[in-house]
Amino acid sequence: MGTETSSVDISEPLLLDPHGNEEKEEYLREEVPEWKEQITIRGLVVSAVLGSLFCIITHKLNLTVGIIPSLNVAAGLLGFFFVRTWTGLLTKMGFFTKPFTRQENTVIQTCVVACYGLAFSGGFGSSLIAMDERTYELIGPDYPGNRAEDVKDPGLGWMMGFMFVVSFLGLFSLVPLRKVMVMDYKLTYPSGTATAMLINSFHTKTGAELAENQVRQLGKYLSISFLWSCFKWFFSGIGDSCGFDNFPSFGLTLFKNTFYFDFSPTYVGCGLICPHLVNCSVLLGAIISWGFLWPFVSEHAGDWYPADLGSNDFKGLYGYKVFISIALILGDGIYNLIKIILITITEMWRASSKQLPVVTEVQDDESSQLQSEEKRRDEVFLKDRIPTWFAASGYVGLAAISIATIPIIFPPLKWYLVLCSYILAPALAFCNSYGTGLTDWSLASTYGKIGLFIIAAAVGQNGGVIAGVASCAVMMSIVATAADLMQDFKTGYLTLSSAKSMFVSQLIGTAMGCVIAPLTFWMFWTAFDIGSPDGPYKAPYAVIFREMAILGVQGFSELPKYCLEMCGGFFLAALVINLLRDVTPKKFSQYIPIPMAMAVPFYIGAYFAVDMFVGTVILFVWERLNRKDAEDYAGAVASGLICGDGIWTIPSAILSILRIDPPICMYFGPSTSS
Repeated sequence: MGTETSSVDISEPLLLDPHGNEEKEEYLREEVPEWKEQITIRGLVVSAVLGSLFCIITHKLNLTVGIIPSLNVAAGLLGFFFVRTWTGLLTKMGFFTKPFTRQENTVIQTCVVACYGLAFSGGFGSSLIAMDERTYELIGPDYPGNRAEDVKDPGLGWMMGFMFVVSFLGLFSLVPLRKVMVMDYKLTYPSGTATAMLINSFHTKTGAELAENQVRQLGKYLSISFLWSCFKWFFSGIGDSCGFDNFPSFGLTLFKNTFYFDFSPTYVGCGLICPHLVNCSVLLGAIISWGFLWPFVSEHAGDWYPADLGSNDFKGLYGYKVFISIALILGDGIYNLIKIILITITEMWRASSKQLPVVTEVQDDESSQLQSEEKRRDEVFLKDRIPTWFAASGYVGLAAISIATIPIIFPPLKWYLVLCSYILAPALAFCNSYGTGLTDWSLASTYGKIGLFIIAAAVGQNGGVIAGVASCAVMMSIVATAADLMQDFKTGYLTLSSAKSMFVSQLIGTAMGCVIAPLTFWMFWTAFDIGSPDGPYKAPYAVIFREMAILGVQGFSELPKYCLEMCGGFFLAALVINLLRDVTPKKFSQYIPIPMAMAVPFYIGAYFAVDMFVGTVILFVWERLNRKDAEDYAGAVASGLICGDGIWTIPSAILSILRIDPPICMYFGPSTSS
């Protein structure tokens, strides 16, 4: 799942403002390497290492809370650091090394993002494990529509094969429109533009100094996070009730309602990266659900649902948690889908009807220089063409292979359903890419959920669940990779990188991701108890996506008492809250919560919301004490916290596979009266 990122207005002329006139002139005179020279062996090695690390981090977040912050800044920063270190060491040893250019830096960034993007869009934490036996058993064998035949456990072979046949289609679907999207419509793509600003700044004297300081901060907090995670392991005992992860920070009563601080560097780091509004929305969702709603529903046990049900029975409180979360997610997703489609249509109509006045303006030096910069970028971007016939034949060829292969992996998803998906996919990919360019918000998961409902309902009782969740993974992959590619084209355009090198590096990064993402997921799958509702890796979206598919097949007949009415209320609330965010002035709307972010703790619990809020409080205080330092180093500190905890996952998994348990169980309980 993605969360809304704060949309910032970033215009292209800002890209070089910090550099001064000398560096602007140097930028214009810079000799741009040929596209093949922009892709280097050292760059690909660094991309593979960073891609593996970020896949592990993405899987960990996906399998715990489902909120994935942008790691693009960390990718750019670490790519710069590794190659600079590499070239520095070889130079000291007397070897000649090629200069490290902004174009090579951009290629590494593109490769890493393409690789770890598949850990999310591939459905490893949602649609693919929604098919497994654990999720089937959690929902219950006697639950209507939940059939034993609709089970497919993860396997390394079929997951890699599935990734290879679906992940490249999105890259070919919009390649012919790169000039239209980037140069003609001049879409902002805020994340892509911000990444270009970062990379351009690295390759100036002042920017390189700042980058070195940021790397020091990242390394410092990575070490602290890694050592802290190692220290926590010694006290975590056997099972899931020991250690700092179960520390009753606010007392045992609130601990029972999941309100506690669990000392997680990852979630504190997420709180530092995510906007304040996202973090506060998550905490508000936790307070509404675990502070008021679930205790209220629990009081009616025996009336609204049988009191003797297990904690994970869908006919009891667990059903309310899952379905109300789904209602909020769907309400938010559908509203924003309609909104972005309307924005897209409006902007395209304006662009097509715009009349250019025939006026000769006397331009000042600054305007003339900006025009020179834009002309230079246009020349570089259009120099190495990617033929339209190549993109079209690539899409058709890959679609044909996929149509033949996917029904073998998922028999209920018939070839004609896959064909229909691929006929619609380019249009949906365009809508998502255009919307991402305007708002910086990819709605890939929303398009995937819509496909899930349609296909599940079309197939029906006999295999609709498997067909639905599989089609969701297919659609998410295509739509997400197309938006990522266009975002990278924007970054390449602004860093004077070849469009062809961007496309090839996306292909290489995607190929890496097709191997690395399943392998790193398999490490989690074999080492940890994935999907256990009482463990750290709850895989919350596995249950949610399977339930969505069952709803598509079965309808709402088996929901607990008043659950449907509550779902309708929260669905409408999501629509109304989003409408209020759009119609109220910005000075008020910036305080209105985001329903998608509020939905996550309804199902998972409040503990991670507390951690993220701690991160946002740290950032808030830091900004008040020294805003410039906070702007310069908060991303590096957050990335260090997330990466250190992520790296600890590897030795933790090895220890688990070797059946080496932590030596101490630190447990907290009420004191007994004598």
